[in-house]
Amino acid sequence: MLPVEDQQLERLEIELLLEAVYRKYGYDFREYAYPSIRRRIRRRVMLENINTISSLQSLILHDREAFDRLLADLVISVTELFRNPEVFRWIREHLATELRETAFLRIWHAGCATGEEAYSSAIWLEEEKMLERSRIYATDINRAALDRARGGRLSRDRVPLYESNYREAGGKSELRSHCEEDEDGLRLSAGLKKRIVFAEHNLATDGSFNEFQMIFCRNVMIYFDSSLRERVHRLFHESLAPGGILVLGGKESLEFTSYGARYEALSEKYRIYRKIS
Repeated sequence: MLPVEDQQLERLEIELLLEAVYRKYGYDFREYAYPSIRRRIRRRVMLENINTISSLQSLILHDREAFDRLLADLVISVTELFRNPEVFRWIREHLATELRETAFLRIWHAGCATGEEAYSSAIWLEEEKMLERSRIYATDINRAALDRARGGRLSRDRVPLYESNYREAGGKSELRSHCEEDEDGLRLSAGLKKRIVFAEHNLATDGSFNEFQMIFCRNVMIYFDSSLRERVHRLFHESLAPGGILVLGGKESLEFTSYGARYEALSEKYRIYRKIS
């Protein structure tokens, strides 16, 4: 462990680095959980073969490619098609009938990474005959991840996992029926992609851009400190229609936020909540 004086200096360097990232590139990591952000910055310093965080700050301010490498470290882009399939099965079994009564369904996947979760929603909506009157908004701060998401490719080595997830999530057909053959594996169908809008959005700084009947934000806020989590919950509450559904990650909760009383738990096990006030 570093001496106290060195810890204080390191923290100052990290704060200045994150301030530089925000002012130069518009990405705000200043309220992310410190232990996690510190670990990733230290890793980038080592990989860049430099000695100090201050040197990393100078590097990323003058070299966009160096900043992109740091950004890839700071943004967690881990996802899969029908991740935690029991959550999607619960939604299909308990909410499909209700959602079918909505004239036009808007769903927001916040922090969508490479888009697999948004495509998962598109697939089950198609199978429940709701996709044609739905619009899915999938947002992230990582441009490279969004570019991959727009491609809709499924690598061959991941297809068996995705097929298993699809079946466990209550899929009514075969996953491949929602795909087209691609030289590198499978590509999700054009019919799914046309119902999804992929766009850059920063939960730390950007505001609401529509009213939604359902918002997914799973395992994103675990990297935020309490102040930023509160901001994001305010954003989601403002963005949800009356009676709208909020789906969080398994390690997340409305507990310890000022918004807990404004929702009822539809499934505490799967972190699914309804806005009531």
